[in-house]
This record gives sequence, C-alpha cells and structure tokens, in this order.
Amino acid sequence: MNIEDYFDHLSQDDIRIKDTRVGIESVLYEFIHREQSPEAIKKRFPSLTLEQVYATILYYLHNKSLIDAYMTEWLAYGQRMRQEQAANPPPVVVRLRYLKQQRQKV
Repeated sequence: MNIEDYFDHLSQDDIRIKDTRVGIESVLYEFIHREQSPEAIKKRFPSLTLEQVYATILYYLHNKSLIDAYMTEWLAYGQRMRQEQAANPPPVVVRLRYLKQQRQKV
C-alpha cells in the first residue's frame, strides 16, 4: 500500500486520515509537541487504528518540510482564531462573564 493511500487531501490546508474525520494535525500535534507515543495517540483517538497513527508519523517523516509548514500554518490559524474570539466574544460569553462578575461582588 502506498503511504498516500492513508490520507484524503481535501484541500491544501486540510489533510484527513482516510475514512475518519481526524486531521493529520491532531495526530502530529500529539507526536511532535506533546511527545506522545503512537500507542498513547491511538488511545486518545479511538477511531484510528495503530496502523493509521504510524502511517501519519511516517508521512510526516517523509515530508518533514512540507508538513512542518502545514503544522505552522495550522497553529498560527488557531492562535488567530483564539485572539479574534477573545476580542469579539459571543453575546452569551459576555453575559456569563457579567453574571460571574456580579456574583463575585457579593
């Protein structure tokens, strides 16, 4: 089996593990940044097989510069979205913060 057969390239910035909704970034974040073993990653994502986890790691190792750029963009996007949400919270969040503040005054 070809390593590419393990993945669905939905777009340039969306690579999923075939037949799942799990993006490679989820597995690779655990492997690269949290230094989790493939077995630990498998436990965290029960919809994946150990073979799929290993295939994702192998895909990363064979395409390191490409996937490093993919991961960098994914992390930057997440940071931008958190900043945007913090600057413009939904009305329910504003209301909950207000209620919490009122409760703390009592």
